[in-house]
Amino acid sequence: MDHQPQNYDELDNYLTMINDLRGQVIRLIEDLSAEALNWRPIDNAEDDHATNSLAVLAAHIAGAEHYWIAELLGGRPRTRRRPEEFETVVQGPQPLVERLREVGRETEAVFAQLTPDRLNAMLEGSVDGVIRPLPARWAILHVIDHTALHLGHMQITYQLWMGGKSGPSPRWYERVPRPS
Repeated sequence: MDHQPQNYDELDNYLTMINDLRGQVIRLIEDLSAEALNWRPIDNAEDDHATNSLAVLAAHIAGAEHYWIAELLGGRPRTRRRPEEFETVVQGPQPLVERLREVGRETEAVFAQLTPDRLNAMLEGSVDGVIRPLPARWAILHVIDHTALHLGHMQITYQLWMGGKSGPSPRWYERVPRPS
């Protein structure tokens, strides 16, 4: 897919935003220790998911993008195991970074093959365990919305772990594509 900034079309814009958000997730976690990645701000034995670790959130972001783009939009085999994402514990950032990059390659491949008919299609997606018809564009926008939401959670978790210090996070205007 040719990505010339002056000729951005709808899919280029979607892909640019997804890649940017995923890249911010990678930059936030790529140099962290296992202890930092697995730490939960609130460790509540009564509610395993009172808060999530950076590792869980990164695994969940990758799993969701894979599901909505590769599986649902791209028609690839259904392999996501969502509950396992919330059990993620890592020894370091490498498996998470590799998975996020792998999902990025999947997304690029699916977008390269998208036809107008597929982009205008209704998909059968699982929402809270219920199969519902959803527009293909909704699935793409959901990935953007979902990733941005959890990136925000990750940034706050990082700040709590670092005692108030912010992680790498560019300003919005630094992320706007510029014509070449």
